Amino acid sequence: MKTYDVVVIGSGPGGYVAAIRSAQLGFKTAIIEKYNTLGGTCLNVGCIPSKALLDSSHRYHDAMKSNEEHGINISGLSLDFAKMVERKNKVVDMTSSGINFLMDKNKIDMYNGHASFENSTTIKIAKQDGTSETIESKKTIIATGSKPSTLPFIKLDKTRVITSTEALSLKEVPKHLIVIGGGVIGLELGSVYKRLGSQVSVIEFMPKIVPTMDGMLSKELQKTLKKQGVKFFTSHKVTSVTNNGDNVTVTAENKKGETVSFEGDYALISVGRRPYTEGLGLDKAGVKVTERGMIETNASLQTNVSNIYAIGDVVQGAMLAHKAEEEGTMVAEIMDGQKPHINYNLIPGVVYTWPEVAAVGKTEEQLKEAGVEYKAGTFPMRALGRARASGDIEGQVKVLADAKTDEILGVHIIGARAADMIASSVVAMEYRASAEDVARISHAHPTFTEAIKEACLAATDNRAIHS
Repeated sequence: MKTYDVVVIGSGPGGYVAAIRSAQLGFKTAIIEKYNTLGGTCLNVGCIPSKALLDSSHRYHDAMKSNEEHGINISGLSLDFAKMVERKNKVVDMTSSGINFLMDKNKIDMYNGHASFENSTTIKIAKQDGTSETIESKKTIIATGSKPSTLPFIKLDKTRVITSTEALSLKEVPKHLIVIGGGVIGLELGSVYKRLGSQVSVIEFMPKIVPTMDGMLSKELQKTLKKQGVKFFTSHKVTSVTNNGDNVTVTAENKKGETVSFEGDYALISVGRRPYTEGLGLDKAGVKVTERGMIETNASLQTNVSNIYAIGDVVQGAMLAHKAEEEGTMVAEIMDGQKPHINYNLIPGVVYTWPEVAAVGKTEEQLKEAGVEYKAGTFPMRALGRARASGDIEGQVKVLADAKTDEILGVHIIGARAADMIASSVVAMEYRASAEDVARISHAHPTFTEAIKEACLAATDNRAIHS
């Protein structure tokens, strides 16, 4: 039986990063992956393929709608959806191959099969050919990620009633896609198909979409997507989803208590994700889980069994790839005797619609609820020269700062390239910058990031220059 210093179960962003960092620190490391390719949900059926389709659909939509005003006339434009999906698959394959290369480079042993604990230090690997192998692990990192959630009365048949996984590999562009859930995943995939010509209806139980984000972002994003043709039905409680063979029927109850129905050819169930720990044998290892199925950990991401750690979507916190990566690095360094730290308040959240949405820190609603005295500064994208030059004038930036100290408490952006722009605010907040600090830093002109500077100026005595 082979013995390892560290065994990582799961090869998603958290798992493969944890394995690489462990190997860098001199641990004899192995990684176990249930599926045939490395990368987990993010790489295979999440972040990477969805962004590939978002980019392709954005190009198509721009060619259809936006180029004429730039003096670019396109005739005979057509959509080859199969080729678009094929390109997405190539991007996934290329990225997965890159992770294989990194495993080899760092001399990490790879095992393909379903891992389960025999006890706290022994792991059985059941392979697809029916055979099995057992290895010994001094320390284990559980990084098995999450699966799409559903509602108790909905049967996911994966043909007409689908999850994000199936939505990334459809054989056709839906005529009418019904999205149940107005969160990040539903809005991103809804955007893909709306750009390609689908009718898209979003049904959300809460009064607003992306309900955990700042109210300004929710309001502005819904307004913008509505202009693009997406239909929203907020404060609607879905009561049934029926596959009729060649179409689906969704019934819901609106805030007046009235029953309404929707008919489409696909229903995308996008109501969140749940930790994936089935078949791990956590009971044999003695690892405790919460009522919600999450693995219990302390601040060091150590379970109640001292040599077993857990990271990413199986533990408390936002289910984000970059959060899992940070945790993978932190756990490896903790096992090496170092004292790393993650500031969970400064992990940004992004929605890759167009315009993009990005945020870090506290929302205005959270500050009000906590009784924190704050000041806010906003700046509209349409006031930026760079935004007008590219035609991306929708959106705004909001900066929230402490009323007394001026320390930045939250930054909320909706606009072109928001996903990339948010990093500068994360850096500023990591070093506890004030709004005045950012306002006095020279920002290149013309750029989208000038909007952050202007919002900081607006937060400090309403000093924005261009609005």
